[in-house]
Amino acid sequence: MAEQLNKPAYSLLDLTKYYLKLGTWGFGGPVALVGYMHRELVENRGWLTEEEYKEGLALAQLAPGPLAAQLGIYIGFVHYRFIGATLIGLAFILPSFLMVVLLGMAYRLYGGLAWMQAVFYGVGAAVIGIITISAYKLTIKSISKFEWSAVRANWLLWVFYIIAIAVTAITQKEEIFLFLASGIIYTLIKAPPLWLRKRRIAPAAILLNIGFWNYNNKTLQEIGWFFLKAGAFVFGSGLAIVPFLHGGVVKEFGWLNEQQFVDAVAVAMITPGPIVITVGFIGYLVAGFSGACIAAMATFLPCYLFTVALAPSFKKIAKNASIKAFVQGITASVIGALVGSVVIIGLRSITDIPTALIGIAAVLALVYIKKLPEPYIIGVAAIIGLLIKAL
Repeated sequence: MAEQLNKPAYSLLDLTKYYLKLGTWGFGGPVALVGYMHRELVENRGWLTEEEYKEGLALAQLAPGPLAAQLGIYIGFVHYRFIGATLIGLAFILPSFLMVVLLGMAYRLYGGLAWMQAVFYGVGAAVIGIITISAYKLTIKSISKFEWSAVRANWLLWVFYIIAIAVTAITQKEEIFLFLASGIIYTLIKAPPLWLRKRRIAPAAILLNIGFWNYNNKTLQEIGWFFLKAGAFVFGSGLAIVPFLHGGVVKEFGWLNEQQFVDAVAVAMITPGPIVITVGFIGYLVAGFSGACIAAMATFLPCYLFTVALAPSFKKIAKNASIKAFVQGITASVIGALVGSVVIIGLRSITDIPTALIGIAAVLALVYIKKLPEPYIIGVAAIIGLLIKAL
């Protein structure tokens, strides 16, 4: 790390400006955002070496936190340490945060009107199709392909995955202890740590009309604690946070109803930057601007802390088989929970033949039209919803 700190080819201001632009125009989800960073920062500008980029990507995949945001924070840390990580994290998240707050204001004003309901009638169905494909891609990437030899080789991860689907679908809430248990069990079986092999286990005014200032301290405390837990269990993709949010926001606290929750996920799809920024929209609906700020800060705080804590010694950490196994076990359960949440939300969003057809069309479009941006699908679904309700 010492040689990396010498003579960076860019200033902190240059990097901050880049991430402000990426946060403003970066559509396409975590995989696309990660690709943009590689193309621009490694290939085009040469600000980072291939090795530095790959180290950041590996850390983003290993530690909890939304993939693209965590990679950005790491890149800020490489040459400018804590101040770089902080500024880049804020620059990347701030544009989309402001967008979802504005959308939250509009939703408060117009959400009860027929045309807004018609828009989200189509959009909600399309979102189910998009999440379904994302869950499939995460499954084959993080667990294994649907081939007998691969399934047999990773049978325990598949067990965690299936159990998480069933538990989420039945209980309709997130089970954090299930995720932790999956990580611990997989670690003990696949790569028990050295200390465990040797010793016993050790302990380890218009603003009022749009709800801008609507909050109470108890609700803000609940929002902060809930979103802090959610942010600590997002591995690889922002969509992995969906089952946590659904279980708490809809089932446990009752802050939003099912339709509002699907609308919140849709907002994340149509805005640039990290998908996890939907927490800002949810926080705004629950407790105004204060709720949006608390929800966003609490969700991204674990991501930031893990990055700045692990980055200096990451090369050593990355080789630890026990840590890798723990993350693999948790990831299998988290993705299973995502699939379970798709089942729950889908049953409430796909309410008739038109919404079923929109959902199926979204799936087929993503499968057969390569590199189709998801916001395009959302836009078409919104227009279809308006047309259906107008007829």
